[in-house]
Amino acid sequence: MTESTRPPEHLPTRIADVGGIPIHRAIPQRALRKVGAWCFLDHAGPADPAPPGMQVAPHPHIGLQTFTWMIRGELLHRDSLGSEQMIRPGQVNLMTAGFGIAHSKENQEPWHIHAAQLWIALPDSHVNCPPRFQHYPDLPQTQMGDFQATVLAGEAFGLTAPAEVHTPLMGVDLHASLRKEDGSNAHADVPLRADFEHAVMTLSGSVSVNGAALPEDEIFYIPAGAQSVTLDCAPDSRLIIIGGEPMKEAIVLWWNFVARTTADVQEARAQWEAEIASTNSLQGAAENRRFGQPVASPMQPMHAPSMDGVVLRAS
Repeated sequence: MTESTRPPEHLPTRIADVGGIPIHRAIPQRALRKVGAWCFLDHAGPADPAPPGMQVAPHPHIGLQTFTWMIRGELLHRDSLGSEQMIRPGQVNLMTAGFGIAHSKENQEPWHIHAAQLWIALPDSHVNCPPRFQHYPDLPQTQMGDFQATVLAGEAFGLTAPAEVHTPLMGVDLHASLRKEDGSNAHADVPLRADFEHAVMTLSGSVSVNGAALPEDEIFYIPAGAQSVTLDCAPDSRLIIIGGEPMKEAIVLWWNFVARTTADVQEARAQWEAEIASTNSLQGAAENRRFGQPVASPMQPMHAPSMDGVVLRAS
């Protein structure tokens, strides 16, 4: 079945663990590898974990951009470029891995956490670009029906997010923050770009999409061709919509790496393991280390999983 003939569908998420926090992983899955260039979507929380909260040790990335949308709580980002940045509610962190970068995340007191963590697959033109980190504390907002809309990435509702991305895509957060006098649900008919495929995920509350409930353990996929989606939500509910031009380039995704071939992944894994094993890591020149200088984190770096018996498929 081609993407143009694929019907809209509800797809289950799966429960995983990231830094000690249970999350709903919506993408990738067998039935949905990516939405546009969005190739990863985790919904973390809302949770109030015991101290020290979410702690993600230094780990590497290649070939992608990590995109963090913070809803509740605070996380300290550190990376191998020397960046050290707190992300707070209503802010976005964007880290472009390109040829290679490493980073860590540390939950801060009080140990709340509610966030959406996404990855964007870089196109061939940027897959090996130099790494970069950008922080966006202010994002464009508007009213969309009964929702407060925050444009996270790309263009939507006549607004453009500041995040520097390299493929046609969009991401919006919709919060039913206004309580109607009659107590009725928030409603909006949200316009969509017909040349984009989209996905909707509930982040909190009770959400209905095109007349059907969308629980937090599902994602609703909308293939290209749709011009709008209808939302009905209980007061204070929140959801995210992502979309993008269907990505023609096939990618290989394994662990924290996005690449084009299995050989690319194997090479990156071997280089990471060699770098974290180096006894002279603090003195080594950054230009001789694919993943930069060691991250200034109190946690020990993660080891990559074994690739023994692993068969990767580009899609």
